[in-house]
Amino acid sequence: MRLLERRFVVSASVEKSWAHLAQVSNWPRWARHIRRIDLSPDGPLQLETSGVIRLTNGVRSTFRMKEINVLQNWRWTGPFLWLLVDYDHRFRAIAPNQCEIVFTIDGSGFGIGFFGRIFATIYAKNLDRAIPLLIKEIEENSIAEIPL
Repeated sequence: MRLLERRFVVSASVEKSWAHLAQVSNWPRWARHIRRIDLSPDGPLQLETSGVIRLTNGVRSTFRMKEINVLQNWRWTGPFLWLLVDYDHRFRAIAPNQCEIVFTIDGSGFGIGFFGRIFATIYAKNLDRAIPLLIKEIEENSIAEIPL
């Protein structure tokens, strides 16, 4: 069941957008609800990647990679109560220096209709605060990398 979707455009190439967002341990800079993210193994995202996201409210969330298509998307899955939640991160070139990023969250399991709506409401507020900061960070880093 689709719980949430957010689409936004950044003024940066797919390559730069992917490279920036794939630095998952840096997410707390723009996603202020996240205290820390620990990945295993270290290094670039891969099918074997798993991790722990520690939120500022003390909640701990685990995930494991389910799918990765470099420069297109990665999807990881993790539990929430007795639900299974899939987080997909999609990238699409609009122009050479413009990229659409889509975050989708799908859920399944007992009580998804009720608990999924609660989860989505909380998560939507966090994403709506974080996405403008992410856009700014990607675009500023993209401009800083343009040779003079």
